[in-house]
Amino acid sequence: MLRINASKLAAATAAGAMLMALAACGGGGNGSDAASPGASASTSAAPEGPKVGLAYDIGGRGDQSFNDAAAAGLDKAVAELKLSEPKELEAGNGETGAQKEQRLRLLAQSGFNPVIAVGFAYSEAMKKVAGEFPDTKFAIVDDAAEGPNISNLLFAENEGSFLVGAAAAMKSKKDHIGFVGGVQVPLIKKFEIGYTKGAQAVKPDIKIDVKYLTQPPDFGGFNDPAKGKTAAEGMFDAGADVVYQAAGGSGGGVFEAAKAANGLAIGVDSDQALTADESVRGVIMTSMLKKVDVAVFDFLKSFVDGTVKAGPTVYDLKAGGVDFSTTGGQVDDIKNDLDGYKQKIIDGEIKVPAE
Repeated sequence: MLRINASKLAAATAAGAMLMALAACGGGGNGSDAASPGASASTSAAPEGPKVGLAYDIGGRGDQSFNDAAAAGLDKAVAELKLSEPKELEAGNGETGAQKEQRLRLLAQSGFNPVIAVGFAYSEAMKKVAGEFPDTKFAIVDDAAEGPNISNLLFAENEGSFLVGAAAAMKSKKDHIGFVGGVQVPLIKKFEIGYTKGAQAVKPDIKIDVKYLTQPPDFGGFNDPAKGKTAAEGMFDAGADVVYQAAGGSGGGVFEAAKAANGLAIGVDSDQALTADESVRGVIMTSMLKKVDVAVFDFLKSFVDGTVKAGPTVYDLKAGGVDFSTTGGQVDDIKNDLDGYKQKIIDGEIKVPAE
């Protein structure tokens, strides 16, 4: 019995040491894992509660968009649910699937439970690692990876994007708008399709430019503001006057291009008229709100309550999981029209395709 306990202690110690090394050195190779300042502040708040491990997508905390929405949900949970010792790690450009596995595995080995992965890129890693730790609860945002201990936090991005597409068409003076996607994958196509359908519902003949920054397996399109700026500049130069970005950290470049062109931009995931750099907030007429913060908080609350369920939970318009923002007042004059479309989608009068 003594040998068994010592063995477990050695394994746990080794895992903890590896996790500390991973955080200190950027995960090795191309990774960029690091515990955020927010995590350190949270750790001292409630040392008695569950230890949450959260693995971000590329860009991590501070991307002003997708990852920051997840971080907001974690911060709220730490404050309200008395969680302790959250560990936040982030992905790096060009990293391998094995590195994603390592990140999740080290969190689980080090006693973090539950473990949340932010983004579909963790799909294969999640399925493998969750199977290795059946007593740990896992959640993944934006992916339907299956497992008896995996909760899937999914969204109707097509529905929210329909609303901002309608807004773009109503606000466009040139009947010419654009869409910049970070990486051409099925998830981001949902944003594009919803946006297109919303704009066409208002103006059937509107011109819509579409540009993706990278193709898989290159996911750098989610964290390359220079590419985002170049793509949007091309659209504004060609005559577009509103551009919607679903490109993560690359969206900052789209906002810069909109400002330089005296055009308008649409943010994504977070209310980016509040989170983007102050110098460009004025060009963000609205954002497609994808309430990852709500989903993350809900999952953590269910963990604390002992009611976690495996499988998908879909956050659509009816559930309040997606919406459009009104910060800045630039869509106040069309809000009633957008609310009308919103209700028709909720009631089933309008069905927004996802592919």
